[in-house]
Amino acid sequence: MRSSAIPAERQVEIARLVKEKGLVTVESLKEVLGVSVITIRRDLAVLEKKGLLERTHGGAVSTSPVNKEYNYHEKYKINSEYKEAVGRRAAAMIEDGDTVFINSGSTTYQVIRFLEGKKNVRVITNNVAAVADFGSFPGIEIILTGGRYRTASNCVVGEFTSQIISQIMASKTVIGADGLSFKGGLTSPIYQEAAVTRQMIERTQGDVVCVADHSKIGRISNFLTVPVDNLDYLVTDWMFVESYRENLESVGIKIIKAEKIE
Repeated sequence: MRSSAIPAERQVEIARLVKEKGLVTVESLKEVLGVSVITIRRDLAVLEKKGLLERTHGGAVSTSPVNKEYNYHEKYKINSEYKEAVGRRAAAMIEDGDTVFINSGSTTYQVIRFLEGKKNVRVITNNVAAVADFGSFPGIEIILTGGRYRTASNCVVGEFTSQIISQIMASKTVIGADGLSFKGGLTSPIYQEAAVTRQMIERTQGDVVCVADHSKIGRISNFLTVPVDNLDYLVTDWMFVESYRENLESVGIKIIKAEKIE
């Protein structure tokens, strides 16, 4: 594209490149489009306001909307290798004697799975699937919050769930997310589940650990759970896009990449 291209055409091309590549740098866009760094930064600011990308230090990353709620059994099969690795790594952060909130989701299911062998750990969760499969682990006491059952996500939500959570102070919280964005925060397509997760975080005295494979990062869904500065740790996988690191670390989030399970 020639440097004489009008701004609207140039911005369409930038949006296309970001969507295609997932991330771009200011320098690469400068070379491709033949315009100044200042012009590229101005274009990125315009596109960010439109929700088409998210600026990072030295470039931009794609933001993908998450408007559809996948059935739990569908979600379980998506990126299962990454979720298993993330779950195993996050479970290693739970210490004997901890009282832990863990929310619903296919990645948090893996966290609970890998708690086997821990001692005197109490898990409070609305994740029905995990309770059904791992509720008999010795050394692990699992408390299922009451509430209205949601078939799609295989979890419970609502007033009864809130009443149970309000009576507990956890030493840690481990939460999954449908979307995690520096600007958009931690988000969910279901407002009831966002509310449950938010309350878990509010009732936590210690670390808040978000577990999310690389595909969730840069995505934004309909309902805000919390801004990203509520998180202490992000446990993700080896495919994590490093362009996100500086923004997330700037608000105090420690990033842990799970290793590939051979």
